[in-house]
Amino acid sequence: MDINATLFGQAIWFGVFIWITMKYVWPPLQKAIADRQALIADGLAAGERGKHELELAGKRSADSLREAKAKSSEIIAAAEKRALLVIEEAKQAAKVEADKVVASAQAEIAQQVEHARAGLRDRVADLAVAGAERILKREVDAKGHAEMLAALKQEL
Repeated sequence: MDINATLFGQAIWFGVFIWITMKYVWPPLQKAIADRQALIADGLAAGERGKHELELAGKRSADSLREAKAKSSEIIAAAEKRALLVIEEAKQAAKVEADKVVASAQAEIAQQVEHARAGLRDRVADLAVAGAERILKREVDAKGHAEMLAALKQEL
């Protein structure tokens, strides 16, 4: 193989091509590559930050949920206690009211019994007076007295 001017010319033009490429083409390519690498690195860092923030948000939400469950349990327990107190108060009020009703009924019954006794006393007194009048109107004899007692028994 002969080394001739064509090979030297091609080598010179190749050198000039490399120099022009290194001077004008390679720096923008290097800059574009560096920018792209920086953009990718920023994206990866943002992704990592997002993961970290997601984990923190998950922990915060779990803590909030735990607190909410604890508060709801406390509220439910307080409501149950209050319900029991209200029920007890209602039972006591109902017992007091029932006692009042029973006492009132007993007083009314006693009053009616007393009224009935007074009525019976009056009736017995009237019957005794009527019997005594009949006895006094008639002559006292055994047969008439027996008939009068029989009539009184029938009236009672």
